[in-house]
Amino acid sequence: MGKKTMWIGFVIFITNSFYVNAQYSRQNSTSEKFFVGSTFFVLGNFAETNRPDFAQLNFGYRITEKDVVSVELKTWKYAWSLGIPYGDAYEAPEEKFPGYIREYGFALVYQRFWWKGLYTGLHVMNAWQRFVDENNQKIANGFQIFNTYRLGYHIKLFKNRFFIEPSIAITHRIFHTEMPDGFKQQDDKWSKFFYGEPGLHFGFNF
Repeated sequence: MGKKTMWIGFVIFITNSFYVNAQYSRQNSTSEKFFVGSTFFVLGNFAETNRPDFAQLNFGYRITEKDVVSVELKTWKYAWSLGIPYGDAYEAPEEKFPGYIREYGFALVYQRFWWKGLYTGLHVMNAWQRFVDENNQKIANGFQIFNTYRLGYHIKLFKNRFFIEPSIAITHRIFHTEMPDGFKQQDDKWSKFFYGEPGLHFGFNF
């Protein structure tokens, strides 16, 4: 995970070194009101261990030059509590669930642009869960509401056709149903918040 964080930090440094104008003014054509995209977190699917089998697709609409709404469709799996901070316990074998959780869901997103490309965002994800044991057998279903509070910067590329959004976030598991024994014991050790999650979204305007 440390290498991933360093890579994302490097990309943020490089992209912010270019002169960019990230504001979508009222003078822009209507072709820039819509976008589709995803996140570079999909590169985690190439990991040798703890592969998330992650997929995400975003559909968005720019209501005004400062207000943006979108929907994120996503699925992924994880075998450690989402509240474990970076450090020795992160992905430590003794903190692993007795299996993994597979989630399918969608997030409703609102972004507010404050100055040039600087924005804050709220992502509210509704996720349906499948708990799978170490024998790859489903043992229970669940549901959670997973919020992400994001601070980022929007960077236009290739004559405004494409964009990337490096960001940093706090995640908050605001609600979830009761987990099966074993999963619950591991998860109860940790906070419902995670601080400092890096992000790097990308998209195509049309």
